[in-house]
Amino acid sequence: MLSNTLGRGAGWLRANRLGLFCLAIVVGIGAGLGAAAFRYLIYGFTWLATGHDEFGQQGWVASDHLPWLGIGFFVVSPVIGGLLYGPLISRFAREARGHGVPEVMIAVAENGGRIRPQVTVVKALASALCIGTGGSVGREGPIVQIGAALASSFGQWVRMPENRLRVLVACGAAGGISATFNAPITGVFFAVELILRELSVEAIFTIMLSAMVADVISRVFFGSAPFLTQLPTGIALDHIANYVLVALLAAIAGAIGVLFKSVLYKTEDLCDRVWGQRPDWARPAVGGIVLGLLLLAVPQLYGVGYPVMYAAFAGHYALWFLVILAAGKMLACSLTIGIGGSGGVFAPSLFVGATSGMAFGLIVHQIIGPGAGDPALYAIVGMGAVFASAARAPLTALASTVEMTGDFTLTLPVMLAVAVGTTVSRALSYGTIYTTKLLRRGIDIERPTPTHAFANLTAADAMHPFSVPLDLAGHRGDADRDWTTLLGPVTRVRQPQALFANDSLAQALRQLVLYGRDGLPVIDTDARHVQGWLTNQNVLRAVDAYLADVQPDIAASHRAAGWADPRANTAEHDPHSQLAGYQIVEHTLTPASGAVGRLVGELDWPPGHFPVSVLHKRQLVDADATVRLSAGDRLSVLVPRNGTDTKESDGSSSR
Repeated sequence: MLSNTLGRGAGWLRANRLGLFCLAIVVGIGAGLGAAAFRYLIYGFTWLATGHDEFGQQGWVASDHLPWLGIGFFVVSPVIGGLLYGPLISRFAREARGHGVPEVMIAVAENGGRIRPQVTVVKALASALCIGTGGSVGREGPIVQIGAALASSFGQWVRMPENRLRVLVACGAAGGISATFNAPITGVFFAVELILRELSVEAIFTIMLSAMVADVISRVFFGSAPFLTQLPTGIALDHIANYVLVALLAAIAGAIGVLFKSVLYKTEDLCDRVWGQRPDWARPAVGGIVLGLLLLAVPQLYGVGYPVMYAAFAGHYALWFLVILAAGKMLACSLTIGIGGSGGVFAPSLFVGATSGMAFGLIVHQIIGPGAGDPALYAIVGMGAVFASAARAPLTALASTVEMTGDFTLTLPVMLAVAVGTTVSRALSYGTIYTTKLLRRGIDIERPTPTHAFANLTAADAMHPFSVPLDLAGHRGDADRDWTTLLGPVTRVRQPQALFANDSLAQALRQLVLYGRDGLPVIDTDARHVQGWLTNQNVLRAVDAYLADVQPDIAASHRAAGWADPRANTAEHDPHSQLAGYQIVEHTLTPASGAVGRLVGELDWPPGHFPVSVLHKRQLVDADATVRLSAGDRLSVLVPRNGTDTKESDGSSSR
């Protein structure tokens, strides 16, 4: 009886849109509870190792629970942690290794949203152990993978279709980010920009619902205050000229974000070469010795590092030490992941941005004086810009910075910073800190697709161009000439629809389906000249060429930022507009036609007459000058309406 009831319930959830919304609420609750449990798990393991809920700002202070180790604790702790989480990952869920987000991205892009259920538990335990024992990584990547795996498990249990399962996985990611940062808007943007990578009304509403519910659950445990509660008060941009300094910092941060990505994967490659074919389960423990030596040199790199960020915002560190912290965090995070640790790169990128931005603020304050503004302002701007550069998710970077600080007066400088940082990053490299992991496996989720081609290419890109543009003012055609003798009988006359040169291929294809029996004329945006002729085959050839030849760095930049080709950025034209002054005359060549056996280019066409297409041996081809005509061919000619004595037909003739 219970199994039948559950089966009917699962069937209702699959079949109804309301069922997806109900599951989104369940996923939001699960993600909120999961985020809270994960944070407490990190606090617990950190307390067991150090005697503190969060550790790092204390500097050389040794563990309260292992005082006999002294500062040697910083070397021993990562080794002990590696001995615990290394076998756990190796035995139960290898995908829990690393920063987690790429695994969720590939699950959505390639695997229909399917993630193994055990990833939820293994990722939570492994990441909490790694961070608690000194791993210099973030907790946001793991909670994204935890929430996504939880959502995928729910969806697979009810056998949700793949298109909706992917949306549910994005809901889990959004819920995790929302709950861990108390930032629901950030969660939504993160899920859409980085996980789902597409936008629909149903998906955005569902993701918003899950993020909202997760945030409400999280507030029960952690309150409703902004995540970064220990910032100095009164941070503001004092003068509009300081936007120049913000832009300069953003450009530097863009380069730092790319550097962070390079250090991360070069360190991982080095660790792979050094470790070789030895057992993976032992790699974190052995590599923990090297990580421990780095922590021994700079203890502030222990764990996630939020207390250190608070101290940096408050101005507790000298300029030289801020530079060490920024460089050290990149190296410590890269080393933690390279040796097989489990944790995210979101928080480390914020750490690097905050410390490097604070260093920049101190420098310009010393050079310019108080007019440069509070150095903490540049720390916040740098925080957003470095993440925007590393992840190329400008909306997520903007929302996270503003929501985490709770200061919406920073919107404009942060907006400028993330835009500049993303642009610099896109110009310097292909692949983000997340997608590069997939590229190294031979998977490019940002590769051009036919969908992008239909949006980015225009009718002008695909058309067969006329040798000389046809003036729409029209020409007097040769009305006395007997064209039926040369070309055969007129089988159809129709008024052509007009395609504009800057219409996207998607727009053009819709009109071809409705009106383009043998193609349509393409006119310029001023509607003064006919530039060429477009057929279905032209469209397919253009799409094929786009997929083969498009520059990947340009295409990736446009997609990551949501940009379209500027030529396609035009309003929809009326699909019923017709080409005034011209008509398409179709001739079916008989054996007696004078054109049979001759090339199209050999025919003496009067002014204003353009052959546009030939149905030759049941294949529609461009009326190129080299096409040799045969009996039975159907030749379409664009002619002035006042230049023919044929009468317009109703278009009812058969093909």
